[in-house]
Amino acid sequence: MKLAGLKSVENAHDESIWAAAWVPATDERPALLLTGSLDETVRMWRPDELAPVGSPCKGHALGVVSVAAHPSGAVAASSSIDGFIRVFDVDSYASIATLEASPSEVWSMQFDPKGTILAVAGGGGSTVKLWDTSTWQLVASFPVPRPDGAPPDKTGSSKFVLSVAWSPDGKRLACGSIDGTIAVFDVARAKFLHHLEGHNMPVRSMVFSPVDPRVLFTASDDTNIHMYDAEGKSLVGAMSGHSSWVLSVDASPDGTAIATGSSDRTVKLWDLSTRSAVQTMKNHSDQVWGVAFRPPGGSGVRVGRLASVSEDRSISLYDYS
Repeated sequence: MKLAGLKSVENAHDESIWAAAWVPATDERPALLLTGSLDETVRMWRPDELAPVGSPCKGHALGVVSVAAHPSGAVAASSSIDGFIRVFDVDSYASIATLEASPSEVWSMQFDPKGTILAVAGGGGSTVKLWDTSTWQLVASFPVPRPDGAPPDKTGSSKFVLSVAWSPDGKRLACGSIDGTIAVFDVARAKFLHHLEGHNMPVRSMVFSPVDPRVLFTASDDTNIHMYDAEGKSLVGAMSGHSSWVLSVDASPDGTAIATGSSDRTVKLWDLSTRSAVQTMKNHSDQVWGVAFRPPGGSGVRVGRLASVSEDRSISLYDYS
């Protein structure tokens, strides 16, 4: 497995780019790359030449920190420090709904595999909130409990929820917090199951394996990437190689690799059979806030794609093979 640099776009946004996600292909168009920036806008990009699609999508009052795409490829969402989530039509940018996440901000969100629920990590609200995508009504709010034996926290900072991830079967939801713990929920029963421990600093990004609903990968400020058995509550392995915070992680569609982005300005590709970094890309001049593999599907797609976005306002695109 390897990455090959395909294209980079400098000054893709007017300010730092903190979020990236792929909008799945439809019968009418290929997959598109969705990016969100502190310039308060969302942009979409074509998957090969990184040409912008239309004008920047505006509507937030503060920086965009998370973007997510519905599995149908027709709808996407963006969240901002302003406490609101904008849901919009991908092809027209037309607004579908505005969800109020206050009294706290939203730092991460993800649609479930069937596209029926949008899960939102509630920041200082210490909750994960679920919205029904047919009505855009709030249908559940899961409070994130403190770990057993954890010391009292008068500030509440250790409850701050930063990241969220769905298992590929849609049965489990995991969320990572600023204290380094990960909470796992049974969604159908709206029940907290257990904590996963091992990190000692904020868990900023998580992704389940696309081929094994038990396996969860997590990225942390402690410079490590962890691989958990989310059902058995066990730490299966730890991968290290970044020299600073690991800000983002994503899994390849074939389940054989993960990619990570770090504040050490690099993107790393990891072989899961050896649990080691096999390649380091140095396209960016500042910290890498997001990495995202293109999902499978679409006509004429022969190779994989990985995208990375950075504080330096650039986007890089790589062939993955």
